[in-house]
Amino acid sequence: MLYRTVPKTGDRLSILGFGCMRLPAKSGGIDENRAIRQIRHAIDSGVNYFDTAPAYHFGKSEQILGRALLDGYREKVKIATKLPHWSVRERADMDRILTSQLTTLRTDHIDYYLLHSLAKENWDKMEKLGVLEFLDKAKAAGKIRNAGFSFHGNLEAFKQIVDSYDWQFCQIQYNLLDEHNQAGTAGLIYAAGKNLAVMVMEPLRGGSLAGHVPADVQKIYDEAPVKRSPAEWALRWVWDHPEVTVVLSGMNDEAHIDENIRTAGSALPQSLSPEDRAILDRAKAAFLRLMKVGCTGCGYCMPCPSGVDIPGCFALYNARHLFPDDRGPRFQYIGHHGGLLNKPSNAGLCRACGKCEKACPQHLPIPRLLKDVKSDMEGMVMLIVPVLRGGLWCMNTVSGIRSYFSREKTHD
Repeated sequence: MLYRTVPKTGDRLSILGFGCMRLPAKSGGIDENRAIRQIRHAIDSGVNYFDTAPAYHFGKSEQILGRALLDGYREKVKIATKLPHWSVRERADMDRILTSQLTTLRTDHIDYYLLHSLAKENWDKMEKLGVLEFLDKAKAAGKIRNAGFSFHGNLEAFKQIVDSYDWQFCQIQYNLLDEHNQAGTAGLIYAAGKNLAVMVMEPLRGGSLAGHVPADVQKIYDEAPVKRSPAEWALRWVWDHPEVTVVLSGMNDEAHIDENIRTAGSALPQSLSPEDRAILDRAKAAFLRLMKVGCTGCGYCMPCPSGVDIPGCFALYNARHLFPDDRGPRFQYIGHHGGLLNKPSNAGLCRACGKCEKACPQHLPIPRLLKDVKSDMEGMVMLIVPVLRGGLWCMNTVSGIRSYFSREKTHD
């Protein structure tokens, strides 16, 4: 296992991080025994960074990770978990949620604590509610060791957040197809230039860049003199960037875990040959040819007067058609644009004012394309947003009740 150093602390983290968002399933839930075996096997193989969140598996992910780290495993790893901004209504909620997480994870501190899924609007909300003071107090009390944030907005907002606090790290979506989406390469370089460790999520686009890739892409990989799986090609592309500290993989299959661990034993930064990079460039071009919208994610069309996240909507629309068997893009669309986790920014808000079309350097007919996105990604599926929001509210309420009784028990 290779390791990279967190600039501000000197922590040595495995370049492969274990994402606990997609633990193995069984009978509609998590196969707990199998998940614990997988987590411990990864630790025994050198993985020392584990990423979870209250929202993953509807609260079960933190619970299972806490159990997996019993029997001496906690001392071998760094835990990363997140503060869900959608569950915060006032400053006291932050302390309550953190207290509950410490209990659930069976630990007295969180090594890497993130503000979850930030974009400009929810960052502004959390800042006004006093989140920076919360982070300072939690760090001073030893409840968290390092403060960071995960991000799903545009580059301008990313830079604003990076410059707003003395963060130790951040987490961005970054992969072969998202080089210029969201924070992108420019954000990666900006954060690293500020001495932040950068954790990368979705390096395989939820598994879509691994396994059964489009035939045109697989043909290119098959022609390479060095034989690698699509997953290895995609992971090596991310690890080749020296600014990347940890690459998170949502692993739930023993063979995939072992393959990723093997790859993480040799994926040094800037180790791809010119021939390797040429293969990856051809694979990316093949992916792009299959996309429905030729959006580069440059952001010149933003901000939209009606509140549409135009590049974000197009990116998930493209992902849905590139990988028709993957349900992830539809769920991400609902979460990030449909009003579940953030203020609505979906394609259906478009009023066809034409401002975006005039600004687009690709000369895309954006209002017409947004109608296609609305037709394909929204419709009846948007009706479940209030139900899911209710589910998140219930999770938040249950967390508060658990925290209350935990305090009462301690006082007794």
